[in-house]
Amino acid sequence: MTRRAVPGPNGEAQIHRGNAPGEARCGGTWTLRGIASLEPRLEAFSWPAEKELALDCSEIAAMDTSGAWLLQRTLRALERRDHHVRLHGLRTEFDALLKLVASRVPEKRAPTPPAPGALTRIGQQAWRGLVNTSGMLSFLGEATAALLRALVQPRRIRWKAILHNLQTGGFEALPITGLLSFLLGIVIAYQGAEQLRRFGANIYIADLVGLSMVRELSPLITAIIVAGRSGSAYTAQIGTMKVTEEIDALRTIGVAPLDLLVLPKMLALIVALPLLTVYTDIMGIFGGMVMARAQLDVGFGTFVDRLDDAITLRSYLIGVGKAPVFAAIIALVGCYQGFQTTGSADSVGRQTTKSVVQAIFLVIVTDALFSIAFSWFKL
Repeated sequence: MTRRAVPGPNGEAQIHRGNAPGEARCGGTWTLRGIASLEPRLEAFSWPAEKELALDCSEIAAMDTSGAWLLQRTLRALERRDHHVRLHGLRTEFDALLKLVASRVPEKRAPTPPAPGALTRIGQQAWRGLVNTSGMLSFLGEATAALLRALVQPRRIRWKAILHNLQTGGFEALPITGLLSFLLGIVIAYQGAEQLRRFGANIYIADLVGLSMVRELSPLITAIIVAGRSGSAYTAQIGTMKVTEEIDALRTIGVAPLDLLVLPKMLALIVALPLLTVYTDIMGIFGGMVMARAQLDVGFGTFVDRLDDAITLRSYLIGVGKAPVFAAIIALVGCYQGFQTTGSADSVGRQTTKSVVQAIFLVIVTDALFSIAFSWFKL
């Protein structure tokens, strides 16, 4: 029994496999309204495997330009799969319309532009980097101007927001920063113990752990943890607000986004990061003390007495003094990348990744510049 491709309940176009091998049957109204649900079904349609295909169009009741274009596109797609399609049963006026559409559709797609060469890609990457650097410097200038306005007019400072960010960016970061710093102190002491034991210089484990943690590692590891934790959160928060147009709403009601979203985060992090650095100094040295006692039989009292000679006030202040600079970098990069979010939630993820990578990179570069400057001035 032959199956007929009849119009659907709303006059929809239909297509299905025929009874004969290599045959498909079309029916219904191939018009703008009728093909609305047909196009996705054509993508998933199981065509016969034969190279010679017969398309029976005798049951097509109506056809306009849209239907003819869809039929012509289907024929082209089958030909690109090495099928030879033979139409039959198409009414004379529909066949003329199909030929007219075929004459207006180009036989070949526009050629794909060649992939850019290595030199072109380098130039494009350099240009994007220059644009990003320029935008970052502009954002830094705007944030500095907003900070100066807030200092001149303290009533502009949003203390509640600052306290909230102090809690989320500082207090809530104590467990993870303390744990990692403690473990880092253990690792440094363990690695140094093997070398110091050979020369009978066990007591100098306090110099190794104390000076490395206080001057270099504590500020750096704390900044890296905060960049991954708080910097990414800043980008995600501002980026989500940008996508949902909350930033535009703030501007509409006369609230400056920098005053509400950037300054509280930056000021809170500038206060929190030095305090976290002091805390990680203590935890890192404590981890070194535990390992020194276990590996070198250096007691806690002896370790602390040696720290008094190993760590100078200048070394301690150098380590703590780096923290506010790192904090400003993390806050500015995180907020800037949040404001660069466009489009959808996928953009929020991309900008968050950029924020963490750029913040950590800039923190490490800044730490290296500090080391060069301190060496130059013999500090």
